[in-house]
Amino acid sequence: MPARQTRDIRATARSEFGWDDLRPEQVEAIASLLDGHDTLVVMPTGAGKSAIYQVAGMLLEGPTVVISPLLALQHDQIAGLAERSASGAVAVNSSLSAAQAEDAWERVAAGRAEFLFLTPEQLANDEVLRRLSALSPRLLVVDEAHCVSSWGHDFRPDYLRIADVRGQLGGQPGDLRVLALTATAAPPVRSEIVERLDMRDAHQVVRGFDRPNLHLAAEQFADDDVKREALLDWVAGAGTPSIVYVGTRKDTDWYAARLAERGLRALAYHAGLRKADRETCHEEFQEGTADVVVATSAFGMGIDKADVRAVAHAHIPESVDAYYQEIGRAGRDGEPARVRLFYRTEDLGLRRFFGTARFDEDTVRLVHKEVLGEPDRVAGLVRRTGLNRRRLTAAVGLLEDAGVVEVDGRRVVRAVDGAPAPAQALEAAREKAETRQVMARSRLEMVRGYAETTDCRRRYLLGYFGEDLEHPCGNCDTCDAGIAPDAEAGEDDAFTPAGRVRHPEFGEGVVMQQGGGRVTVLFEEAGYRTLDVETALEHRLLEPC
Repeated sequence: MPARQTRDIRATARSEFGWDDLRPEQVEAIASLLDGHDTLVVMPTGAGKSAIYQVAGMLLEGPTVVISPLLALQHDQIAGLAERSASGAVAVNSSLSAAQAEDAWERVAAGRAEFLFLTPEQLANDEVLRRLSALSPRLLVVDEAHCVSSWGHDFRPDYLRIADVRGQLGGQPGDLRVLALTATAAPPVRSEIVERLDMRDAHQVVRGFDRPNLHLAAEQFADDDVKREALLDWVAGAGTPSIVYVGTRKDTDWYAARLAERGLRALAYHAGLRKADRETCHEEFQEGTADVVVATSAFGMGIDKADVRAVAHAHIPESVDAYYQEIGRAGRDGEPARVRLFYRTEDLGLRRFFGTARFDEDTVRLVHKEVLGEPDRVAGLVRRTGLNRRRLTAAVGLLEDAGVVEVDGRRVVRAVDGAPAPAQALEAAREKAETRQVMARSRLEMVRGYAETTDCRRRYLLGYFGEDLEHPCGNCDTCDAGIAPDAEAGEDDAFTPAGRVRHPEFGEGVVMQQGGGRVTVLFEEAGYRTLDVETALEHRLLEPC
């Protein structure tokens, strides 16, 4: 990139935000946006992804719109901007009164606020889109962009509308740049983000997933009571502040009470709590008045506390992606931190129950019938069917994936030309739902592989995200025990990471990782599958495509 451009970027970071320097990958991403490229950034949690859109937003004319999924996360980012910069930031969301929302829009329109934060759900509001169009934004930021991918672990149908919104706001090519940010995206997820967001001339900035300051460990148990006591002992001695992730709301209360008996200030957190209680828990943890938060996965995005010293999992998470994101909340200050998975084989049944969504035949049939009768926007379909927006959006997304309906630029849902009869449409949607279920089960098998591996645990984790680690890391329990082997000579030459292959039974897929004589492939229809390298080569089970 031109030296002058680099100087301008670094000078803006200093003058506007007080940052003495930026990392090379931050400069690369900002320069990519300034050059007119849509840009996907995949960097570890705490690596400074927010700085990219903040500096780029100051260098591009017009406001910056940030699509962020959680109100707490928006609040923290707006507060951070207020502390560091004179450029204003506002949010428009369901928590505001009509007068507050109007004031936010007016501040952006008048140039008194550079950054506008919205949730994905706001993009279904016609008035929001009208006002966005009038603002002529130059940068559209999609935070937690992995939520757009059905291959990812946290798929959210509302994210599918972002590409349509970009089409309405974009004007001439290059007028509106898209910046997609995430900390968790394996190669297939990255490809889907680019496709689903309709990113143009996309430049990808992908940096190391390794968090070398985290000590990784997993322990398997046969008895649940023994596992629970072991977790309590470990958390009591692991250092605070810490987070304990559990699988059920009931367990948040149980573990919090037992930790309190051991003298720790422990709070329970789950989605069923009142909003005020959730906010109080979040604030006390951020301010350091709570030692431990025991939480379901609802205590997730938006937790930005630098000095978390330990993260424990009482149940196996739904995927390696989810696990990586949750343990990434430890040690953001770069100091040593410990993470540990407490695992029973029986816990897989609980995770399968919660992680595999049932195909809602009645809802899909009803939505398809209404769309055939009269195309309509999502809001209209909500009124006509009596369904809540989440159920209806999920059904529309499934029918859209199945090629039965389409959503145009005005977000009108209509049947595709030559659409199949209702029975065939329902079957196509069912097949797509079953494919998603297969994917969910295979992701669970991958995290089970992490829990049970005798290889270097960090090598397994990084391999999942397409990174090689030739030698054992020296900072995980298998390395501590001296059982993690070096990679076998020549083994890594058998298949190309991120390369596409075809299997005679499973179809096409992407090579994710190999090690210990095994290769893992993510197949488009069959999900994750792990094969013996020697057998795959001998019988030509994986052919390049």
